[in-house]
Amino acid sequence: MSNWTLKEKSMGDLEVTISGEDWKKAVKKAFDKIARNVTIDGFRKGQAPKALIERRVPASERYMQAVEDNANHWLQEALKEQELEPIDRPVLDIRSMDAEQAVVVFTFPVEPEAKLGDYKSLKYEVEEAAVTDEDVDKEINSTRERYAEWEVTEEAAENGDTVNINYKGLKDGVAFDGGTAENHDLVLGSGSFIPGFEEQLVGVKAGDEKALNLTFPEDYHSEELAGAAVVFEVKVNEVKKKVLPEVNDDFAKDLNWPDVESLDDLKKTIRERLETSRKNTAENEAANKLMEQLVEMTEVEVPEIMIENEVEAQIQQFAQQVQGAGLSLSQYMKFAGLTVDSMKESYRENAEKGVKSRLALKQIAKLENLTVSDEEAEKELEKLAEMYGMKLDDVKQYIPVEQMKGDMKAEKALNFLKGLNAAE
Repeated sequence: MSNWTLKEKSMGDLEVTISGEDWKKAVKKAFDKIARNVTIDGFRKGQAPKALIERRVPASERYMQAVEDNANHWLQEALKEQELEPIDRPVLDIRSMDAEQAVVVFTFPVEPEAKLGDYKSLKYEVEEAAVTDEDVDKEINSTRERYAEWEVTEEAAENGDTVNINYKGLKDGVAFDGGTAENHDLVLGSGSFIPGFEEQLVGVKAGDEKALNLTFPEDYHSEELAGAAVVFEVKVNEVKKKVLPEVNDDFAKDLNWPDVESLDDLKKTIRERLETSRKNTAENEAANKLMEQLVEMTEVEVPEIMIENEVEAQIQQFAQQVQGAGLSLSQYMKFAGLTVDSMKESYRENAEKGVKSRLALKQIAKLENLTVSDEEAEKELEKLAEMYGMKLDDVKQYIPVEQMKGDMKAEKALNFLKGLNAAE
């Protein structure tokens, strides 16, 4: 028999009473377990008469062993009976134990139930994602830039040209560390060097030599050079100008894009891609605004453990992103000047909003009787298997089905909200 009592902040007590034959069998099994390890003079270990062992092993020890051996089983049965799901490890307290029964209490937090405002009054407003001819032309020009070629020229260098240079930086007539290079390609106007360097190279030609009198910025990362007056001795080895391909049918064909055989095809494809991208962006922004409104009208006291778990999940997701850029999370934290505590704190507010969002959607799903069938879950698993090129059984081993069902139910709730509140 079990009884659930909800206390403050979604913390509650699950009281379980074990009595009758269930308790007697548990105690007997516990006694037999203890007896196997009891040593009494004159008898081999565990072979002494039962009466002697009973006198040696107090009842309280048998009861305690029975609880220790069966607590998890009793917990699982009671959770199923009360339809509860702990969000943190339960803490066990033994209220009473005697020959007739044991009363144990498991204390743990559960997900709180969100109190919603008038969610049916919210608006889901997707801004128009129009694409103009100018947008298409801009994208074509960006594509031209990616396919540009560089040609050596004897003409004077202009912004946008690439100059290949040898240079040596001198402070008080002495070369400083990191200030010397040969055959370095520099795009003029890129802002790669300190102010004044690239500007003074506009107009140079191949073979020119020039001394650049410059001053490092006061906030330069090297203390030795910050605010220092220096001279860069530069020799221009080569000047190259960017040559863009002409926009015509040949250019379109050379891109080797699917279904693109002409300039008209290219413009059509680019327009469709831009429209799809902008539509997705607009829908995501509208969904985010909708969720912000929902969170604002939702009343719920979020347990600390849920916030902490969400913070950890978001940090792990970010760690995977920086890993894709070739950095470990610890390296990123070092470069950014972050500690573990400061990084967690920076995620806390967003994590709390994320938890409130999920709880709100879960409550909508409950109120609107939105469910996810086993068949729907199976189809989703099949889609994931196909997406990642894995066997279905392998996917099932990696993905907790009930958790996936919860995510699918939340998505149904969001789609329900979108359809219900779409602006006319």
